[in-house]
Amino acid sequence: MKSILKPLLMIVAMALGMTAAATLPARALVELNVNKGNVEPLPIAITDFQGGDALGAEISGIVSADLKRSGLFAPIDKSAFIEKISNPDATPRFEDWKVINAQALVTGSVSKEADGRVRAQYRLWDTFAGQQMSGEQFFANDANTRRVAHIIADAIYERLTGEKGYFDTRVVFIDESGAKNARKKRLAIMDQDGANVRYLSDGRSIVLTPRFSPNRQEITYMSYESGQPKVYLLQIETGQRELVGDFPGMTFAPRFSPDGQKVIMSLLRDDGNSNIFAMDLRSRSTTRLTNSTAIDTSPSYSPDGSKVVFTSDRGGRAQIYVMGADGSGQTRISFGDGVYSTPVWSPRGDLIAFTKQTAGEFQIGVMRVDGSGERILSTGFQQEGPTWAPNGRVLMFFRDSAGGPKLVSVDLTGRNEQSIPTANFASDPAWSPLLE
Repeated sequence: MKSILKPLLMIVAMALGMTAAATLPARALVELNVNKGNVEPLPIAITDFQGGDALGAEISGIVSADLKRSGLFAPIDKSAFIEKISNPDATPRFEDWKVINAQALVTGSVSKEADGRVRAQYRLWDTFAGQQMSGEQFFANDANTRRVAHIIADAIYERLTGEKGYFDTRVVFIDESGAKNARKKRLAIMDQDGANVRYLSDGRSIVLTPRFSPNRQEITYMSYESGQPKVYLLQIETGQRELVGDFPGMTFAPRFSPDGQKVIMSLLRDDGNSNIFAMDLRSRSTTRLTNSTAIDTSPSYSPDGSKVVFTSDRGGRAQIYVMGADGSGQTRISFGDGVYSTPVWSPRGDLIAFTKQTAGEFQIGVMRVDGSGERILSTGFQQEGPTWAPNGRVLMFFRDSAGGPKLVSVDLTGRNEQSIPTANFASDPAWSPLLE
């Protein structure tokens, strides 16, 4: 049995026994190669989880929605199901599922324990091999059943693709409401699918650029409550807040280092130049990393913390540069037409996402860390601010259309663009790591 400690929640996960025939190799017969350029979505049947009244259907519905939004799976309409699952622990009639081309099948159940906890279990079946691929059960309280569904979706995603999922995550963003000339901006957080929105600020001051710590339920962001932009740290669960530092001049674009021990940011001095500084959060000592007469901004660490990507207009217009984490070896890597901004390193370490403005259009794209292989994933009017899902396969950004900004996600193929539902306008998203 393995225990997974979640914020304000203990979820216990236990593997369910395989059927006698299920002596599978490390790779099942049914699998998805996500490294191909164009992936055909895998037909998958996800049955309503038995028991728990409407809760079973709700959990299976969330699992289905998560997998469908990834673009890698095509959940089959339930009206096509031939076998009606009544015992999710029994071996299914695989022939009934092969007839409707369900290459994978998910069954499950939900029940209430004597202590009041909810127990949810699932089994993933390879219908053409006639074998169980995986199975687990989870215990949680009523308030966290959506999280259980996301965890199950992550487990299915990983078993079928060989890569970590990204569904049990949250997104912090700026909620915008009111008239355009008097917009109220609040710090907000939600599940990655737009559910469970919670406000972290009251909207009395403008807030910008929230960013997650890589290893704590903590964010850094900017606030104008004192009339000047200042960088704060906020503990999400407790609401405890502290000022990172009272720097002279303007402060921009704070981000954490991969170990969560530093914040890197751009500071504007009296001479009008913007340079990049890193602050050690333990000692509060500050190190200057760039010293140019240009605007250096939007720094982002590589996943191993050894390098930093940033933008600078030292060559005449904003382009992307890479340097060592100590400021050494500053090298330009982008040479395309247009103006580049908001670079952010992929958690996999292989790509850098960016915003590019050219010919009156805004583009979200990626390039290799040496600047080669630039690809544009999305083009539109005034879109910017990419943030990576923790598995490095999906980006979220915001696009200004129909009177205000809304959140959008796109995968690395550029073919699976999805709108993220929010009650109000929304901007500046930042994706959390997988919750642990």
